[in-house]
Amino acid sequence: MARADHKAGRLTDEQYADFLKAEIERVIRFQEDLGLDVLVHGEAERNDMVQYFAENFDGFAATEFGWVQSYGSRCTRPSILWGDVSRSAPFTVEWIGHAQSLTKKPVKGMLTGPVTILAWSFVRNDQPLSDTAQQVALALRDEIADLEKAGTAIIQVDEPALRELLPLRAADKQAYLDWSVAAFRLATAGAATDTQIHTHLCYSEFGEVISAIDGLDADVTSIEAARSRLEVVADIDSFGFSRGIGPGVYDIHSPRVPSVEETTDLLRTAVASIDPQNVWVNPDCGLKTRAYPETEASLKALVAAAKTVREEVSA
Repeated sequence: MARADHKAGRLTDEQYADFLKAEIERVIRFQEDLGLDVLVHGEAERNDMVQYFAENFDGFAATEFGWVQSYGSRCTRPSILWGDVSRSAPFTVEWIGHAQSLTKKPVKGMLTGPVTILAWSFVRNDQPLSDTAQQVALALRDEIADLEKAGTAIIQVDEPALRELLPLRAADKQAYLDWSVAAFRLATAGAATDTQIHTHLCYSEFGEVISAIDGLDADVTSIEAARSRLEVVADIDSFGFSRGIGPGVYDIHSPRVPSVEETTDLLRTAVASIDPQNVWVNPDCGLKTRAYPETEASLKALVAAAKTVREEVSA
């Protein structure tokens, strides 16, 4: 509502900024009260995880009425990538920096990765997709550098569409994985060694791309896993994945609130096959589709499960 009021001129730029800062503080206090270890700023300033970036990159155009169905009853407006992509100024730093100023706990800088930006946009076809991905990656690389300068110690580059874009033809798969992994590495490899890089992937069935996920070289990878009852854990174990991993223990696509016992059992499944020191506890995906009451109840179950399993593995 506030975004619509701002767009219509009913809120000034200053009033809208004040609203966003107040909402960010509410989200930070909410997470602190829940007892989460690593916080996010809530992304109140963002209309969509791709459109927001397109509106702040050169080479993109956003539509006014170009709605398409995303899933269920949710719709989005894919942006049009028509030219060379670049970034003229930082645009996430102000909001994430404000969130970090409100707490002593680490706040993740949240960015959308190059493959996902391409997957959920209408993209120019006069050059290879891999070349366009490199341009987007370089723009993100600049944003990461500015987040680091502002003191952001954890930066997540989301790539939920990495598995989604995998070609159906076996002969085409490796070339796609090569350039998609290279684009992610181009975006993130300039980060300092003490900056913790996270990523997130969706759509399960990761067994056939586990080597590519390893190739991303992220310090922590969170993945959708709750609906499959953590089937992916077997692939992670057999591959010997050695970095931080967060198989989701809460299905955010459903309004159903999981019990503490259910969440604890899923987490036990994870630590039974993966070194507990490498396991991160997280929902399947972002929570923008969920209301606060169910989110609070579900995250309370998640925190309780984490405490229980930490005590079990340390006993």
